Amino acid sequence: MKKVLLSLVIVLASSSLWAQRYVLMGWNDLGMHCSNQDFSTFVVLPPFNNVHAQVVRVGDALTPPAVVTANLRITYQIPGNTYSVGKTNFWDYAFQIFGANLLPNIGLTGNGLTGEMTKIDNNFVVTGIPITPYTDADLVHEDPFQLGFLILYDSTTNLTLTTAPPVIPVSNEINCISTGCHASPQGLLNAHDAEGGFNPANTPILCATCHSSNALNAPGKPGLPSLSEAIHKKHGGLTNDCYKCHPGPNTQCLRDVMKNQHGFDCHTCHGSVTNVGETISSGRIPWLQEPQCGATSCHGARYAEEPGKLFRQSRGHGGLFCSACHGEPHAIVPSGNARDNVANIYIQGYAGTLNRCDICHGVVPTGPGPHGLPSPNCCVGKRGNVNVTGIVDLGDLSALVSYLTGGAYVLPCPEAANVNGAGIVDLSDLSALVSYLTGGGYVLPNCP
Repeated sequence: MKKVLLSLVIVLASSSLWAQRYVLMGWNDLGMHCSNQDFSTFVVLPPFNNVHAQVVRVGDALTPPAVVTANLRITYQIPGNTYSVGKTNFWDYAFQIFGANLLPNIGLTGNGLTGEMTKIDNNFVVTGIPITPYTDADLVHEDPFQLGFLILYDSTTNLTLTTAPPVIPVSNEINCISTGCHASPQGLLNAHDAEGGFNPANTPILCATCHSSNALNAPGKPGLPSLSEAIHKKHGGLTNDCYKCHPGPNTQCLRDVMKNQHGFDCHTCHGSVTNVGETISSGRIPWLQEPQCGATSCHGARYAEEPGKLFRQSRGHGGLFCSACHGEPHAIVPSGNARDNVANIYIQGYAGTLNRCDICHGVVPTGPGPHGLPSPNCCVGKRGNVNVTGIVDLGDLSALVSYLTGGAYVLPCPEAANVNGAGIVDLSDLSALVSYLTGGGYVLPNCP
């Protein structure tokens, strides 16, 4: 009997039922990491990707959920991408450029394409993953949105608790040549030959050696503009196309809900190419001072980042990073790229913001949720009462239109506004509500 019970415990411990005690959320910090492929002439950025993760121990009716790290460990890998040497010549020049004597397939922070994440505060992090956009099966065509694979283990028993599939984005398009701007890498360097003390033949040359870069923590040389300032001011008079560089016309960085549902482009948040450079000249610190969700012209104080922090650095509900539920910058879910949506579909069954309260709470809570939003229990009777007045009428249609078109309407009960019950408030809910109100035959679903 004891053997049977022991076997049962082992089976349960390795089952999905046991895995549901924890929720694992993983994400990339920027939504896109650009890198050179060729390092023989000049260098903007090395292969360097960061992944973050948080773990929630699921609660129940008596115990609240908690973000935890104790007695847990997380490994990472990139299925189908097991090596980088030969996909780029970075390792041939790493010592000349960065003074780093690296082993093959090991990046600047000592991490490789597989390994274990490091616990920092209430989260797990791995930095400097030297991934390239080329899978082992295709060394010619870029695959910029590859899925990683995180595995959460019990440190004591080494049992697998759950997994997560975050996108680990990377592109080599940022090379200044393929976009038709410069004739050759050497020609670009030769254009600097009038600069005192600069030898364009002394390659490879790291741009940040002279022009400071906060992306690389490189101080540059005194008296020279930062790389961000110099590049944007120099090119702002020639083009306003951000995809000449970020990272290129094929791998377009912005692909998130702001673009696909609200018509945003790069300029909506960052301004023109020239503006990016001019604001740096006026004192803005590139990479460290960027557009804010909490700006009055955007979402406002209710959805603001932590004081002095960017979206990617901020935490909110229960100590979770904003990206844990919403996705990373430029890929806020639901994203136009299907792979960005995989992680939350894996967790809650549908794309979009992680907003199924019971996933972490184990039950549907009665108190207010993130950003002070009401409990899902605010939906009473039938869905569709967007303005929560007690009756579904044209006032609800007007409220939903305002919300979906950026009219600053704040949903008092998102669950009620989710007319079709698909888990996200979008244009399909508007279509359903119109059908109902115009006698088109749509039947409003019951609230949960």
